Amino acid sequence: MALVLHTYKGNKGAEKALIAAEYTGVKIDVPDFEMGVSNKTPEFLKMNPIGKVPVLETPEGPIFESNAIARYVSRLNGESSLNGSSLIEYAQIEQWIDFSSLEIFGSIFMWFGARIGYKPYSVPGEEAAISALKRALDALNTHLASKTFLVGHSITLADIITVCNLSLGYTTVMTKSFTSAFPHVERYFWTVINQPNFKKVVGDVKQTEAVPPVASKKPAQPAKAKEEPKKKAAPAAEAPKPVEEEEAPKPKAKNPLDLLPPSPMVLDEWKRLYSNTKSNFREVAIKGFWDMYDPEGYSLWFCDYKYNDENMVSFVTLNKVGGFLQRMDLARKYAFGKMLICGSEGPFKVKGLWLFRGPEIPKFVMDEVYDMELYEWTKVDISDEAQKERVSQMIEDAEPFEGEALLDAKCFK
Repeated sequence: MALVLHTYKGNKGAEKALIAAEYTGVKIDVPDFEMGVSNKTPEFLKMNPIGKVPVLETPEGPIFESNAIARYVSRLNGESSLNGSSLIEYAQIEQWIDFSSLEIFGSIFMWFGARIGYKPYSVPGEEAAISALKRALDALNTHLASKTFLVGHSITLADIITVCNLSLGYTTVMTKSFTSAFPHVERYFWTVINQPNFKKVVGDVKQTEAVPPVASKKPAQPAKAKEEPKKKAAPAAEAPKPVEEEEAPKPKAKNPLDLLPPSPMVLDEWKRLYSNTKSNFREVAIKGFWDMYDPEGYSLWFCDYKYNDENMVSFVTLNKVGGFLQRMDLARKYAFGKMLICGSEGPFKVKGLWLFRGPEIPKFVMDEVYDMELYEWTKVDISDEAQKERVSQMIEDAEPFEGEALLDAKCFK
């Protein structure tokens, strides 16, 4: 039985495996496929019960998830060139696969998906996605400053998956004015995407010239606007009114936290004090924090991860916390946070301290950041000296903390 890849044409995830197949000489058949029909059949649902693509049908059984499929294909025929020549190269390849999938593709999809109506659109959500994407691309740009490929001196599976992930951005939302800030990423992307084995699968890739407009929430309105001019000439003058009514609210989309009474605590001043204090931290930064803190304008919160028993692997736990902080970017103007990962071995405990503008955790944060429900949140009572001391210890990364070593401490500022 030949390998059969079930997917629709142009699926970026499927392209990873097809490009890997070009490098390894693996033959893959791609039958006709209609999304919404083919993936609803009993035969397909036996291979992937949630009906998503791509799915690779093999003699040993089906495989779903695009990275898993690409990994399988890259190792067939006894081929190893795509997976590095040593254990460290293999680990670095896996590192960049994870990085590009979580940090790059995840942010691109949040940006593009909301634009086309695949998920709810919000200005804070888009700003957070773009900010997270820029941070990821900046890290990638730094790595590529002196490299042609991600690992070693030839194309590996890391390059195949990373470039396929980048391709979604380049063809949908990442215009030239956006990508020009990352010249090494640009050079890398166009070098790799134009390799013969890539072009056999993706053809000629063209960069988008504009970010798509936000999908209309009221698709029925344009039909009414077209009907009125047919009946009378006069109503044509009234046609722009609904558009004005739709557009007018946009400038009013002000964050409720901006409407709170002014606070004597200036969050940026605290963040500067925290960042610039290199010695005598307790005497300078911690004292400065309590001198600045305004309990009327801000609130402090402890958070404890609900599922610490799952945190057995250190790097997985660190990535989990890093992803949370990335998604919190939409609150950067209104928040400061510390996340401590405690323990010398698994299960690791994740504990946090957050300073938010306002008396409660902002609603838009609770609505937009799904990680919030993974934590137990407790408001700090600063009249309790024990709680106040715990705040101070978390800000200064005191170690040991509550009797345990710190695996890491991350700051959101």
